[in-house]
Amino acid sequence: MDRTNGGHAQNGARTRGPYAVGDERRRRILDAAVEHFAQWGFHASSLARIAKEVGVTQGGLLHHFRSKEDLLVSVLERSEEHDVEQFFTTEFDSAADCFLRLIDLVAYNSRRPGRTRMFNVLVGESSEPGHPAHAFFKRRYDTVVTRLADTLRTAVGTGELLPDTDCTATAQEVLAVMDGHQLQWALAPDSVDMAQRLRVYLDRLYRSISASGAALPTQGA
Repeated sequence: MDRTNGGHAQNGARTRGPYAVGDERRRRILDAAVEHFAQWGFHASSLARIAKEVGVTQGGLLHHFRSKEDLLVSVLERSEEHDVEQFFTTEFDSAADCFLRLIDLVAYNSRRPGRTRMFNVLVGESSEPGHPAHAFFKRRYDTVVTRLADTLRTAVGTGELLPDTDCTATAQEVLAVMDGHQLQWALAPDSVDMAQRLRVYLDRLYRSISASGAALPTQGA
């Protein structure tokens, strides 16, 4: 009986082994692709160079990702899912709570320079409608603006924000400021504190649109 159970356990381990190896290889390919897309953009990046860095053949890479376009979209979707899980799985308690979480996200982005620089490069490239990331970024911006604007409208309804707040325009402005700070940081990371700059801006914005004129609370308050 014991030998039989042990045999099953060993077979199970052998069954899971290849999947674990495959998952690890897929993760390493995604991580390497981030750095390549950040340095060279999409068009100048090479599947052969990415595969070589990971230690697989180009055919081995294509076993996990059907094409360079598929790899790009997988990188972007993985990063997006991670950010949502990290910061936005729960609803916002208020406009102030939303602003504070955006500051936390920007602080986190400053600690992962490869992914943040990749985002900057690909956003610029993807303004061309034929770019494989064009649809992803258009959907992403539409989704983020809509969610942020809806949060601000809810805050208007609760009396937290002034009734004449233009919620959609404010949401678009916040994203523009975030992207602008991120671009400046990418050019001079030692002299630009993205999170602090965003906090100063959002504090000023919150004072101007909050019904009480209150300052933005501090994190953890």
